[in-house]
Amino acid sequence: METETATRWLTDDEQCAWRTHLDVSRLLMHQLEKDLQPFGLTNNDYEILVNLSESADRRMRMSDLATATLQSKSRLSHQITRMENAGLVRRENCESDRRGLYAVLTEQGTQTMEKVAPHHVASVRKHFIDLLTSDALADLRDSLSPVAEHLRGHRGKP
Repeated sequence: METETATRWLTDDEQCAWRTHLDVSRLLMHQLEKDLQPFGLTNNDYEILVNLSESADRRMRMSDLATATLQSKSRLSHQITRMENAGLVRRENCESDRRGLYAVLTEQGTQTMEKVAPHHVASVRKHFIDLLTSDALADLRDSLSPVAEHLRGHRGKP
């Protein structure tokens, strides 16, 4: 016996909230990317540099970095190649696993992070943080945390 489920269309308020979220997400990421351009970086480059700079020994297995940045291994490999050519990262073999590779932050990558991070934080403040009250930020965090947890639990699942 087939069971049909009626589509639960969004209410006007839900539609407004959803579209506002989409607008803010796209516009904010576009602005942050634009603000990284003078440094020759993309949002993806910066995210990789942040992940490596915050990791032990400033290195991560490529597979872990792909997971952390939500990129396919193939896409990440191309990204790392571009960043290697710019002198920001290098690849190193994993001694415990011959098939494994590490992405390692270079000294130039570290210097780039030290130079760019203050500008990036200022951009995040200008275009997001400083536009909201501390109560609104707390409400936003509390509201979005269950969504983030739900989506983290569904990574790689249909």
